[in-house]
Order: sequence, then structure tokens, then C-alpha cells
Amino acid sequence: MAGNYSNWFIRARLKTRQLLLLVALDEERNIHRTAEALLMTQPAASKLLKELEDMLEVPLFERLPRGMKPTWYGEIMIRHARMVLSSLSQAHEEINALKAGMVGQVRIGAITDPATQLVPLAIARIKQQYPLLDIHVTVDTSDMLQPKLMSGKLDIVIGRIFQQHDKTNLIYESIAEEPISIVCRPGHPLLNIQGLGLRDVMSAAWVLTPSGSVLRHRVDMAFRQQNLDPPMNVVETVSQLMITTLLESTDMLAAIATKVAEHYARYGMIRILPVDFPCKMDEFGFITRRDQQLSPGASIMMHALQEVANEIYGTSF
Repeated sequence: MAGNYSNWFIRARLKTRQLLLLVALDEERNIHRTAEALLMTQPAASKLLKELEDMLEVPLFERLPRGMKPTWYGEIMIRHARMVLSSLSQAHEEINALKAGMVGQVRIGAITDPATQLVPLAIARIKQQYPLLDIHVTVDTSDMLQPKLMSGKLDIVIGRIFQQHDKTNLIYESIAEEPISIVCRPGHPLLNIQGLGLRDVMSAAWVLTPSGSVLRHRVDMAFRQQNLDPPMNVVETVSQLMITTLLESTDMLAAIATKVAEHYARYGMIRILPVDFPCKMDEFGFITRRDQQLSPGASIMMHALQEVANEIYGTSF
């Protein structure tokens, strides 16, 4: 047991102000501005940094003629300092929530498909039992959500892990693949064509995700696999609001997640074109950090998400 209390940071008497100093220095890149931001003198800030560098026996910042920049050692310490400060901030928020009679808080990140049905249904279910649970939801792409998970800004991500992502500190539980549908406005002329195929839609005006995105690549490949040119008349955007607004007011087509399409179609905003579209995105799933135990609020949320995922996608958790 004694070994748990002999870590280097205990021997070094690591101070919270040193962690704040590292983060502030990374943002300001100037010792004078950093000292001002932390309400300390410049000599005091320099001394705090030197004490930490002496203990670690490595330089954390490179001193430049006009400011400072982190060394590789510094990048490592800054990344972990952000995580520690985030965890302490979260602990304070959870304690305040418990004092106020709440369960706590949970911060979820989700890609569009699960954000349309899975997450709202799970939230609605939780709020019946835990009305004071503080829930924050961020909807974005997987590559934008994962860094927020790693830095402690999110507790749970529902998205994808790509090949280039570092998976060593992540727990991934698969949910489902994401089929894609071609959609248009109600009353679109193409809805009247019998036996509709990709050849009938290739020359239409489209609103698609930008070139270089995974979805755009999959859409283009679906056309090429049938020896057809991908759509050329294209407006590029990742905004779901922009996509649906353009669809409502023009004869443009779009390729969006089938679950999202079905959601909008239920409210009569769009129609799914009856065309065989062999396009789907890779599977998505629950992503959490291996080195961070879920808070009580996040555990409640995860249980509800898994329960709803079982019902919607037929998965088994």
C-alpha cells in the first residue's frame, strides 16, 4: 500500500499551480503574459517552472528570442496536466451536484446517426428517473470528438475509431454499421420514376459532405462501382441544418445516414428515394477511456444508452 504514495509527483511536491502554469504557458507562449494571467510575478512563474524541470531532469519549454514553445517532454506534461485539471474540475462539479441533490453530470459526444435517435431516447428515459442529472451533448464528427474524450472534456463518445487513431487507452463497444440513403424534398420529380437507379440521379444537383471526408469518398465509390461518374454539381457542407434547408427549397439530393433520413421523413420534411444505394459507413460504437472510471452520472447514462441500442439496433450489451 505504501508504494501508492511514493510516486514522483508526491516526492516532488507537485503543485496544482505548476499544472496551471504548464497549460497557461502552452496557450500564451510567453512567461510574462502567463504570470499576469495566473496573478503571480514573472520570477515566481519562472521559479515554478524551473523546479518542475529540475525534478523531471528535462527541459519542458524551449526559450526563444520572442517567447517559448513546449519541447516534446513539455507536450507530454501539458497533455496530462490538462487531463488532471479537467478531472479536478469535474470532481468539483459532481460534488456541487450531489450537494444540490442532483445525481451529477455526464458529457456525451455523438456522431449524427446516434444523435438523432439513440441519444434522445436514452435521455428521455433517464430524465423520467433522474430529472436533475445534468446532461451535455456534443454532436460532431468522430475525429473531432475523440480528442475531447482523451482530454477529459467528454465522458462517453458514440462514434468511430479510425485506423490512424491511438486505441491503446480506449475501450470500444461496437453498436452497428451506418447505412446511407439518398434523400430529396417531398414532391421531387424523381419520386415519380419507376425502377429508379443511380444513373438517374448522377447528373442531379447534390448537397454532400466536403471532398476528402469519409462519407463523400463512400458516395463517390458507390457511383464508380457501377461505372458511373460521381455527382459533379455539388454544394459541400457538414451542416445538417443547411442540408435539410436546401433539400426543402430546391430539387437537390443528399446522401445522409438512413436513421437520420427516417427521422426527418417521419415529420414530412424529406423523402427517401427508392433507389438501391450500396453505400454505408463503418460501424460505430461506444468509446470510453480505459484509464478513467465513469462517474455515477455517466454510468447511469451508459446503461440507458446500451439499453436503447439493444432495442434500436439489435445489439447485445
